[in-house]
Amino acid sequence: MKIAIRRLPHGEGLPLPAYASEGAAGLDLVAALAPGQKLVLEPGARDLVPTGVAISLPPGYEAQVRPRSGLALEHGVGILNAPGTIDSDYRGEVKALLVNFGAHPFEISRGMRIAQLIVAQYARVTLVEAAEELDETPRGAGGFGSTGTGRSVEE
Repeated sequence: MKIAIRRLPHGEGLPLPAYASEGAAGLDLVAALAPGQKLVLEPGARDLVPTGVAISLPPGYEAQVRPRSGLALEHGVGILNAPGTIDSDYRGEVKALLVNFGAHPFEISRGMRIAQLIVAQYARVTLVEAAEELDETPRGAGGFGSTGTGRSVEE
């Protein structure tokens, strides 16, 4: 599948989103800060980081902005609204809402890989209000841990 991408002026000289390996699901997004600019995310802080690109998704597709696992593990940095959704009719800049859940300030510089972008197909639905109860399932209304952890009693 081919998707049109436009490099914005402040993204000039930066790599376009790309897969880091043959089996990668996400395209790496980089920070399109001004040359020499540093953005410091203090612990608990969040900021909207530009990527310097805009995309044109076809109807029936979305793009998800997701955290990078290395930033999460090593620094506690993630995407606050993970995954952030880019709708098929949005033509503005792709941005990443980064948050620092870590204990130390985290510095972001131009060209740093900050997030990943995954393109996915979705289904639009028509909701029909049920006049009676919903159909029964073995799980029922159980949620938020109702299916257990999968650990044995002997642990």
